[in-house]
Amino acid sequence: MYAVRKLALFIDRSNQQWVVQDPEGNYWIVPSDDNAWDHRKPFYPSEDTELEPIPAHYKYTLGLPY
Repeated sequence: MYAVRKLALFIDRSNQQWVVQDPEGNYWIVPSDDNAWDHRKPFYPSEDTELEPIPAHYKYTLGLPY
């Protein structure tokens, strides 16, 4: 048996951006458009970062994998 790891979706309240955490633990900023994953940019949380978890069904609206 194995565990399936998925993307976690957040909103960064400090700057109103979508943030995704991949299965390896890396964070990415994604735009709010189709194929957002293809246009991701690295994100490095700071002490001021306020990540709020977002329900998984929003991943579909951003065209995210998993």
